[in-house]
Amino acid sequence: MSKIGKKPIEIPEKVEVKINGAFLEFKGEKGTISIKLLPFIKTEIKDKTIFFSPENDLKQTLANWGTIRSLAANAIIGLIDGFEKVLEIEGVGYRANMEGETLVLNLGLSHPIKFTSPENIKILTEKNLIKISGIQKDLVGQTAAKIRAFKKPEPYKGKGIRYQGEVVRRKSGKKVGGAEK
Repeated sequence: MSKIGKKPIEIPEKVEVKINGAFLEFKGEKGTISIKLLPFIKTEIKDKTIFFSPENDLKQTLANWGTIRSLAANAIIGLIDGFEKVLEIEGVGYRANMEGETLVLNLGLSHPIKFTSPENIKILTEKNLIKISGIQKDLVGQTAAKIRAFKKPEPYKGKGIRYQGEVVRRKSGKKVGGAEK
């Protein structure tokens, strides 16, 4: 029995939910999200509440039960509050700025890196911070991971792009050894 899957989801007044064939569609003030319904999961909408239940006891069905419930809950949260990831840039001469919908990163390479933001994702820059926001949790996280992959934080000086609050394990550099024999 899935602890997550059996919890019903309350639908707020600002969000409209309907089952459209093999998709669950959510409409809110910030936009629309559609989620593909997973096989062998029964979906019901009653009295502003969404219920999910498995149709059989197969291992994959029980795994999908909790997954589809989490995807639906995240869609509702995204339409009401939205999701945000913040990246920090650390390093001398490292900076980021926006040119229209394109993020331009100067990361100590011979050329600037240009990253075009995906649809429904908003990117803002301030000093050494990059703020990525949107209504889809997976797309916000994936965009943040792509930007971080351009220059991951290195362990010696800590230079690079990291998530806000991420702890980078530092290594000590070369030890100055004496001439012992």
